[in-house]
Amino acid sequence: MDKSILEVVHDGAKDLHKVGLVDAVTMREFDSLCLPPIKQFTAAQIKGLRLKTKTSQGVFAAYLNTSKTTIQKWEQGAKRPSGASLKLINLVEKKGLEVLA
Repeated sequence: MDKSILEVVHDGAKDLHKVGLVDAVTMREFDSLCLPPIKQFTAAQIKGLRLKTKTSQGVFAAYLNTSKTTIQKWEQGAKRPSGASLKLINLVEKKGLEVLA
């Protein structure tokens, strides 16, 4: 089985919503509960991910729509990614840099 229990239940709830047995508000609440967790990254993990993708700090920054300075600060541990940047880093870790191309 490729799907987790949560994914199977979520698919069932979507089907119930389509036929009108689950209202839109309940479906939105259910959707928000089923969002995957966002992993936090250490400075070493960010640098390791960048090196794994074989990109420079400047190129990695361009893919993440941020500055080279920001990447440097993340890799030094002076700052931590958050918001959209953190979500993009999670995507790169799971699916590779190509997902942002």
